[in-house]
Amino acid sequence: MSRARSAGAPLPRLDGAVTVVEPPGPGPGFWAGAPSAVFADGTYHLAYRLRRPVGQGRGYAVVVASSGDGVEFEPVAMLDKGDFGAESLERPALVAVPGRGWRLYVSCNTPGTDHWWVDALDADEPGGFDARHRQTVLPGDATVGVKDPVVIRQAERWHMWACCHPLAEPSETDRMVSRYAVSDDGLRWTWKATALAGRTGTWDQRGARITSVVGTPVGPVAYYDGRASAAENFEERTGVALGDGSGVFVADGDTPALSSPEGGGALRYLSVVALPGGGYRLFYEASRADGAHRLCTEHVPAVGAPVRGSD
Repeated sequence: MSRARSAGAPLPRLDGAVTVVEPPGPGPGFWAGAPSAVFADGTYHLAYRLRRPVGQGRGYAVVVASSGDGVEFEPVAMLDKGDFGAESLERPALVAVPGRGWRLYVSCNTPGTDHWWVDALDADEPGGFDARHRQTVLPGDATVGVKDPVVIRQAERWHMWACCHPLAEPSETDRMVSRYAVSDDGLRWTWKATALAGRTGTWDQRGARITSVVGTPVGPVAYYDGRASAAENFEERTGVALGDGSGVFVADGDTPALSSPEGGGALRYLSVVALPGGGYRLFYEASRADGAHRLCTEHVPAVGAPVRGSD
């Protein structure tokens, strides 16, 4: 057994999953997921992406929703891809900023290309985000697209893990690597290191995308999406990686920690929320038997002494 799994790093059990948001239609390409979850002042707040197949809208909206129990969510804001001038939207990142409100990072696809960039929006409340007041914080460039950030604010320091895609070779743009950056304000970022990359000859050789970072008895743990081939794009499995506190992680184990038993096997974008009294609530995107993806949640109770996370 891997160190992270044996040390109690929370993992979905699948049989206890509850659907939070159904996909916007049946069949492949219809997805509800890519969640980013926060628990603050007794309320769960969740940002997620809605998608239709290519030719029908792709990632057409990001929704922000709130809930008292982590299961029944009420949408409080919806942002359309047209608000950003984007062809598609991908995973958002929602961050509570004590005393200053909320920040939402939105992943945006440049029309007609494989390039991605990230915009940031601030609001007093989770329902107050307005795309007219956005600024680009991760522009990418002609050689790399940047999307799907994981952002943590800790002791006035901002930490980010973002998914980067190479653009030089069209047949290779699905490859992905996670890079680590820091910031004093969450807007101007300094890249520090490659945080996690795929491993040749393994299930994650095509790339590794960090989706959540938490604390456990063995130190920081990252959850990530991986795939072995370009054919598995959009059907990633979840892996676990261990860190030493530097922002860099090493994959833990030679097999995926999790996959869906249905459809294409996708279980991705795992967002882990550590709860104040111990235990966790997990949110993730999983494939259904018909090939669509649903947004799921599970509660993982505390085992032994409470373990506090960092997001």
